[in-house]
Amino acid sequence: MAVGAIALGAFIVVMTETMPVGLLPRIADGLHVSLGLAGLMVLVPGFSAAVSAPLFFLGSGRFNRRSVILVLGVTVLVSNAVVAVAPNFALVLIARMLFGATLGAFWTVVSPVGPKLVGPTGGTRAITIVAAGISGGTVVGLPAGQFLGNLVGWRLTFAAAAAATLLVVVAQAVVLPSIPPDGRTRLRDLVGVVSRRPAQLGMAAGAVVFIGQFTAWTYITPFLMEHTHLSSGVISLLYVIYGCGGIVGSLVAGSLFKRNVIGTFAGAATVVAALVIGLASVGTLPWLAGLLFVLWGLFWGIVNPGTLVWILDAAAETPEAASAVNVTNLQIALAAGSGLGAVLVTSTSLPTVFLTAGFVILASAVLAAVAMRFVTLARRE
Repeated sequence: MAVGAIALGAFIVVMTETMPVGLLPRIADGLHVSLGLAGLMVLVPGFSAAVSAPLFFLGSGRFNRRSVILVLGVTVLVSNAVVAVAPNFALVLIARMLFGATLGAFWTVVSPVGPKLVGPTGGTRAITIVAAGISGGTVVGLPAGQFLGNLVGWRLTFAAAAAATLLVVVAQAVVLPSIPPDGRTRLRDLVGVVSRRPAQLGMAAGAVVFIGQFTAWTYITPFLMEHTHLSSGVISLLYVIYGCGGIVGSLVAGSLFKRNVIGTFAGAATVVAALVIGLASVGTLPWLAGLLFVLWGLFWGIVNPGTLVWILDAAAETPEAASAVNVTNLQIALAAGSGLGAVLVTSTSLPTVFLTAGFVILASAVLAAVAMRFVTLARRE
């Protein structure tokens, strides 16, 4: 039950993070900014989270994790509410920056909390349950943004997200037990993580795959609307199926990680690369584009938790430090990917955005395959 409450928090955070992707064209029109500028709603939280994760790790060592999770939930609520009423794009970006700071802190604390709640033998299972919450947030975030945006507009969509966040915070307050902190947090713990070769290789592979993923993902809605020529209703349905595929992938990933974390990551990333390149190549065929998109969700559901499991295994004795490093690394990569997508979408074409993204993702798979020759992680329970 407690791990489920953590997964609910992950659900809300990812819903808030991904919802603008389905609303970018409407937000751009409503606030009279370009599509590329509106994409900053995805990019800015990444930079903010990258900064907040290590600062949170260093400054929150003595706080009970239950209280921290509840405060972070309230902050997400405030961010969504401000976006809903913001009179201009500048205030929207400030609210998204606040959300990004919360995002970095949230992932730093919840990744190690799941295994704490169930014990060491259930650690991988707890991580994959939280990852399923991430995919669930994608299920709701993108189609809800698309559907509610069509129905009531983007402002009321964010207001609804604020209301949903309130419900989750209340549920967590009821269900979560006291979660004592690990104790004093030290800068040398962070340095210790990044100085290890297994962690360095994991960070490199994770960063590259996130750059590729979010180069394409930030502009998936315009791609499906303008290049594939799908209706908003069909796109919403595809988002739901994509997210459900991600849930399945995340749950399957747990057993795969017990055998070989890095090999599983490399294989799944290779498939994701092929699917994204395929979208760039045959994206004008609606049925085939839809199939590739759904399979993308399934295999990304394996890749995404793989980045976390890799670095946690590389620094098992300092999980919060490893999580903070992972958050900073991946959020910088996410922002870089969104930024690369923004540059490409304004200077080239949508298929070029996806083709570039696919080859970047493929590079991460190659890096992971090479890493297997130099790194052996402990077998997971």
